[in-house]
Amino acid sequence: MKNAFQLLYDTVIDRKENPMEGSYTNYLFDEGVNKILKKCGEECSEVLIAAKDQDQGDLKNEICDLLYHLTVLMVQEGIALEEIEEILKERSNKIGNKKKMHETDRNS
Repeated sequence: MKNAFQLLYDTVIDRKENPMEGSYTNYLFDEGVNKILKKCGEECSEVLIAAKDQDQGDLKNEICDLLYHLTVLMVQEGIALEEIEEILKERSNKIGNKKKMHETDRNS
């Protein structure tokens, strides 16, 4: 059984390959990367506001909206879900994620 992210990704791929009249996803593809990026930015701001307002229901919905728009961006840019999953797996194995300071930063 596929997980929700894989189902979403597959649906977005299908819309790109088989456009449907009236599809919001196809509208985004037709408008291009600038529109997709604008929507990603808007949704990110809405996630932040919902989190600040401590509205769990709204926050969950806004996170879903952001993930959807990021998925559209991934498909637009030809990024496979497996590529993102691999990076996430690699990152989950890291310990101590603090970035090392450059020598010049330590001397400031």
